Amino acid sequence: MDPASQDINLNSPNKGLVVDHSDSLSDVPVEGAAEGAVGNAANPLPPGLTEEEAEELRTELTKVEEEINTLRQVLSAKERHATELKRKLGLSPLTELKQNLTKSWQDVQTSNAYLRTTEKLGEWNERVTSLDLYKKTQETLSQAGQKTSAALTTVGTVISKRLGDMRNSATFKSFEDKVGNLKYKVVGPKGNGEAVTSPTDTTPTQENPPF
Repeated sequence: MDPASQDINLNSPNKGLVVDHSDSLSDVPVEGAAEGAVGNAANPLPPGLTEEEAEELRTELTKVEEEINTLRQVLSAKERHATELKRKLGLSPLTELKQNLTKSWQDVQTSNAYLRTTEKLGEWNERVTSLDLYKKTQETLSQAGQKTSAALTTVGTVISKRLGDMRNSATFKSFEDKVGNLKYKVVGPKGNGEAVTSPTDTTPTQENPPF
């Protein structure tokens, strides 16, 4: 008697009876086989690809993904090492950004696209400056500038002449004389070396006041 098929439960009414599990075990699906069947149903193979070739591609894909993960770890370690070296050299992120911008601008200036664009702009500039409309516009602006300068000069000359006429007028001379007389009264003849006396100095002092 097979011990695995005998009921060993002492309290069971079937004690000692043989239980046949062959039918029940045959109905239980194998887990790996079930997953494989589900996977094949979900991802059918492309036409012309055998199962052996698909298995080889899966194996190669697994190896490539492992290599990618390894390279990512190596790159991360290199970046940390580079950051530490920059910190020791005193290179701040701002300095690095300036260097990158300068290098990028130099690369742009030496690029073929930039050089071609510069040449095109030069050609367009030559074409525009050689047009009759551009020349006429430039001449018109030049004449307008000359006329404006002449007008300003004329205005300045007129103002100067008007000021000269005003100073030579009788009204201005009379006003100038009054200002001179007022200055003489306030300041006094300092030019002749005479001392300026205050109004209180004009009152004579009495040596013998009457009693």
